Amino acid sequence: MKAKNKLTISLLVIYVIIISWIILFKMQFNLESLPYIRSINLIPFAESVIVNGKIYFGEIINNLIVFIPVGLYIGMLEKNKKFDKKVIPIFILTLIFETLQFILHIGATDITDVIMNTLGGIVGIIIINTLYKIFKNNEKVDMVLNILAIICTIAVVGLIATLIIVNI
Repeated sequence: MKAKNKLTISLLVIYVIIISWIILFKMQFNLESLPYIRSINLIPFAESVIVNGKIYFGEIINNLIVFIPVGLYIGMLEKNKKFDKKVIPIFILTLIFETLQFILHIGATDITDVIMNTLGGIVGIIIINTLYKIFKNNEKVDMVLNILAIICTIAVVGLIATLIIVNI
């Protein structure tokens, strides 16, 4: 396995750990702070995204944005696979998150989240495929994206460390 693939895999794992903390543990530092919720919504864009009688687009867009990096990483790691083969792991990951929320009573399981998270991953795949076509040098694109991901990862880990220190 190439060193850059190891780096990309490591960054993907770190990112999945971070979004696990955000999605499953609601950015809490102790389990007592978690809401005890068990609900399921199988109707897309229904009750869960309606606030005061209007669709709340903030949560919908956040669900899309948070999975764009997953699509980028998968696209980088699986360059030679067909588009649908790249989408499947993203769909499975988001399905795992939603299922765990239901099983562990720590959030609302919502089909809208599955749709938007998967769509975010698809956007990430489209972005990386477009970058590969524009710049032709996949190695350079991967290097630049990995450097940007390292910078963002360090910033996010620093933010989380700051939140932990403040909450101690």
